[in-house]
Amino acid sequence: MSDWLNRPRSLHAAERILDAAAELFAERGVAETQMGDIAKAAGCSRATLYRYFDSRRAVRLAYVHREARRVGAAVGAEIADIADPGQRMVAGVLASVRMVRADPLLIAWFNPGDAGLTLDLAQNSPVIEAIGGSLLGSDQERGSDEPGRPDATAQSHGSAQLGRWLTRIIVSLLTVPGRDEADERELLERFLAPLIATPR
Repeated sequence: MSDWLNRPRSLHAAERILDAAAELFAERGVAETQMGDIAKAAGCSRATLYRYFDSRRAVRLAYVHREARRVGAAVGAEIADIADPGQRMVAGVLASVRMVRADPLLIAWFNPGDAGLTLDLAQNSPVIEAIGGSLLGSDQERGSDEPGRPDATAQSHGSAQLGRWLTRIIVSLLTVPGRDEADERELLERFLAPLIATPR
């Protein structure tokens, strides 16, 4: 434990804890992983763990935020050149789902026993809401940020709502997948893309 006791409070230490927690989440399930398990896997005492994260929910939320930012950045880069807002949204949802499915440490959060917990964290996270909103077309994003516009507040609220809605769609596809990606794309292009492309 001396390595931890001598280590200054730092981002590196918190990342080490989250890395250990991620392995346990995949191995045992999110709901079944206890703080004592995380401390043991990280090689620190429970007291040290609680100095960084005061509860299991805090560990879970920190991990979800870290991975959401990582996936969000990768998705954003992948869809950056798509001009049509509806197609951009479809591509963003499909890319998000594909990246989560490809990572065993992430798809573990969408097992039947943990999916409800995952949705609860996602729906109450402004970080994930913002990442979902970042899949919006550039015109919509600019509109909500321009000062002095009478509709700016309404657009910002609409973007936040859309971010939450997209989170629900992504979680739904991860917990109850379509037959294949082509099936999921068809559903999104039929029901999501026209709605996003329609001026409001």
